[in-house]
Amino acid sequence: MNVRQIRKHELPAVLALYVHLHGADEPPPSAEAARTVWDEAMANPRCRYFGGYDGDALVACCTIMVIPNLTRGCRPYAVIENVVTHAAHRNRGWGKAVLAGALAHAWAEGCYKAMLQTGRKDEAVFRFYEGAGFDRHDKQAFVARPKA
Repeated sequence: MNVRQIRKHELPAVLALYVHLHGADEPPPSAEAARTVWDEAMANPRCRYFGGYDGDALVACCTIMVIPNLTRGCRPYAVIENVVTHAAHRNRGWGKAVLAGALAHAWAEGCYKAMLQTGRKDEAVFRFYEGAGFDRHDKQAFVARPKA
């Protein structure tokens, strides 16, 4: 499996893969809006996108942010988001491979922990993340959203 950081010119492949992320989501952004966000992310040294490639095709990815921290000896922590595998490539290890790449990056950056959240509630998803090295019992997540 080829896992590497996603490059700036690969935005169209990332957006195509995100179709497989949620069953229902907000309408996709305009090309201009997506490019603006992508350029900002690519310019941020603390933000990385890791992708899994089957040949030249991007089939899985995730995003990791390394966040500066004044506790834990000033060691940073990482937040991983938007873990997705193309539906035709699921259950073949691609998701775990991109998470392994992201975690290796976190540990190389000196992070003392890496976290992620999932909105999915099924046991298989929980086992997937545990198999990738995450502990569902370590912390409790809380989410706040703006009022409509």
